[in-house]
Amino acid sequence: MPPKRKGRLQLVQKEVDEITKQVDSLVKDVQSQDGSTEEAFRRCQELQISAEKTLRTLNKLTKADELAPVGNYDQRKQEEERRLLKILERVNTLSLELSPPGSSTAAGNVSKEDSEEKDNDDEDEVDEDSSDDEADGADEDEKQAVKPPSQSDPHIYTVLSDFKGEQEGDLSVQRGDVLRIIRKTIDGWWLAQDAKGNRGVVPKTYLKIGSGVDDDDEDEDDDDDNEEESEEEEEQIGKELTDDEEKQSSLHSNWSTVRKSLTEIDATDVLSAMGAIPSGFRPSSLNKLLMEEGITYRGSHYIQPELSQSQLSFSDLFLDPDTGRVRARQVRTCVCFSLWSCRMIPTPGVGVQVLSRHIRLCAFDGTQVLSNIHTVRATYNSKTPKTWSFSPRMAGILPALLDGDCYLRCNSASPDLGILFELGVTFIRNSTGERGDLSCGWSFLKLTDDTGNPLPKRTYELPVNDGTPYEKDVVVEASVTRGSPAGVFQQILQARRQPRIIIKLKSSNSRTRTQLSLLPDTLLHCQSCIHLLALHRQLLADTLLMDRPTMQNADLICSPVLSTFPMLLDQPDLMDALRSAWLDAETNMSRAQRRDLSYLKQEFVKVYMSSVYFLLHSPSLPCHRWADPPLEEQRARVIYATLDALKRTQHTTGQSGGPEVFVDPMHQHLAFDITELTFDLLRVSR
Repeated sequence: MPPKRKGRLQLVQKEVDEITKQVDSLVKDVQSQDGSTEEAFRRCQELQISAEKTLRTLNKLTKADELAPVGNYDQRKQEEERRLLKILERVNTLSLELSPPGSSTAAGNVSKEDSEEKDNDDEDEVDEDSSDDEADGADEDEKQAVKPPSQSDPHIYTVLSDFKGEQEGDLSVQRGDVLRIIRKTIDGWWLAQDAKGNRGVVPKTYLKIGSGVDDDDEDEDDDDDNEEESEEEEEQIGKELTDDEEKQSSLHSNWSTVRKSLTEIDATDVLSAMGAIPSGFRPSSLNKLLMEEGITYRGSHYIQPELSQSQLSFSDLFLDPDTGRVRARQVRTCVCFSLWSCRMIPTPGVGVQVLSRHIRLCAFDGTQVLSNIHTVRATYNSKTPKTWSFSPRMAGILPALLDGDCYLRCNSASPDLGILFELGVTFIRNSTGERGDLSCGWSFLKLTDDTGNPLPKRTYELPVNDGTPYEKDVVVEASVTRGSPAGVFQQILQARRQPRIIIKLKSSNSRTRTQLSLLPDTLLHCQSCIHLLALHRQLLADTLLMDRPTMQNADLICSPVLSTFPMLLDQPDLMDALRSAWLDAETNMSRAQRRDLSYLKQEFVKVYMSSVYFLLHSPSLPCHRWADPPLEEQRARVIYATLDALKRTQHTTGQSGGPEVFVDPMHQHLAFDITELTFDLLRVSR
C-alpha cells in the first residue's frame, strides 16, 4: 500500500521541525565551542537562508492548496509562522555574535588579510595612520572593486554621548568610551566592539573618529575640522546610495543636533543617561504650551465667545430669530474619531514612577497649534506594558478623562490641517521627587487626501515618530529605522517592533451633528460632553444677545453659570459630576419636557447650582492638580460624598438649587467672592 501523501502545510511543518533541530544543534556546538567560529557562522547563514525560504513558502500557502480539508487551517498556519519568526530571531542574534570582524552583508565579504590588519593596528597611532590607510583602501577599491573604501579603514571611534541599548543586539556605551568599529552599514547602525570585548550595534551619530573626546571649551576650528572629517566619511560611505538613501543618511548625521544635545543638559538627558527613560523620549511640547501660555490653549478659553474684527459683535455666536435658538454654524472641518490603542510604546525604566500615560491632541497644520489641547488618559495593564488602551468598558458613566471618543471642529482653511497626537507620560523621580512630563512620540493624521477630499471613515494605523513635531532634522534615537532588512523575517520583526497608534474616523448620528453645529467654530473635546456644552452655548447666547441692553454694552453680567462653567473643561472630574447630576435630572423628565428648551435651560441652571457650583466653592475639595493619584482619589471621595448629601437635601426640601443649600450649617462654603457671580465679557472673550 503506497504511503499517504502529505499536504503542503504538513510538509512545511516538517521543514520547520528539521530547522529547529539544526538550530538547537548549532547553539549547543557554539556553547561547547565545538568547531571553529567560521564554520559556525557559515552554518548560521545557511540556516537563516533556509528559514527565510520556508517562511516565504508558508506565506504563499492557502487553504485551497491542501489535498484534503484541514481543520483550524489559519490557526495552524499562524503557529508555524510564529515558530519560524522565533527561529529566525535566534539565528539573527547568533549571527551577530559569530560575525567575524570586518564582515558585512551590505558591502560584501572582507578578506582575512584586511581583518588581520585591522586587529593589529595600534590604537594610539590611529590618527596618524588613518590618512595612509584610507589612501591604501582607495587604491585597493579601484583595483579590485570588492567593497567601499570605508570598509577597509581602521575604525577607532570615541562615544560622544551615552547610549542605552533598547533592543537585543544593541551595545550600551557611555560618553568617552573608545570603540572599534567592526562593520559600517548605510542605515547608520554600526557594529562595534568595546574595550571589554562586548559587541553590538550603536548609532553612528553618537560616535566621533579618534581616540579622545574634546573638552567642552574646544576651539571652533576643531569643530570645523571634525565636521569636515565627518562629511568626508559620509561621502565615502554613501558613494553607492540612491538619492533617497542619501537624504536618510544625512538625517542621521546631523552634527549640529549632536552638539546641541551635548551642551544643553537637562533633566531628560540625565534620566536618559541613567537608563531611567528611553533615549527617544523628549520633553512634552504640548504640555509646555499648556503650562507656559496660560489659558491660550485650554478648552476653557475656546468655549468663550469670539469677537468679530470690529469687536462690536460676535463672529461665532448668533441667534435664530424665528426659534430663539443658537444658529447652527457649519465649519470647514468637523470630524468624530476614536482612540483605540497604542502598541509597542517604550516603557520607562527604574528610578522613575509613572503617574499618568496619556495622549494630548490638537488641531495642527505642520507649523502651529490651531485649537485647544485636549488630554485623554490611557488605561494600563502591567501584563502588557507596551500597550495603551482607551475608552475601557465599565459600568456607569465613563470618566471624561478616559473617554477616547472625541470630535474636532475647526474652521481653518489650511490644506495641511490634521490632528496631532502626542503620546506622553507624567513621572516622578524616586530619588529627588522631581516631576516631569515627557513625550513618548507623536503622530499626525492629515484630514484630507492629496486632492483635498476628506479622509474616508475607517481605521488608521499611524506610526509614532520620535522627537517633536517641530524638529524636522531630529536625530532619532529610540526607534531609528534600521535601513531595509535583507530578510523577510527582519522586515516582519521590524514592523512589529515599531510603535503604532490606532485611530478610527467615525460618522455621527443626526442628533450629534445638530448639537455639534451649536458649538464654537474651533473646539476639540470628548463626545460625552457635547449636550452639556450645547446647553451652555444656549445660555451664553441668551445672556449676550438678548438680555443685554445694547450690543455695545460691556458691563459686568451677573451669571454664576457663565462665570464658572469654563472651569469644568480644565477639571474633568467636575465635568463628570455635572454629567452625573444632569443624567439623574433627565431620567425624571417627561418626553415633552425634554423637548422644551426653556424648561431644559431652567433645570440645567438648577442642577448646576446644586452640584458643581457648590463643589467649586467647597473648602473640603482640594485644588485640582494634574496626575496626582492621591489627590485625585481625595477629590473623587469629596465630589461623590457631596453629591449624595445634596441629593438627600433635595429630596427633603423638594427643590434643587435653592439658596438654603448655601446657608445650611451642614454644608460649609468658602467666603463669598464677587467673581463667583461675575461674567466679564471683555476679559474672557477671544
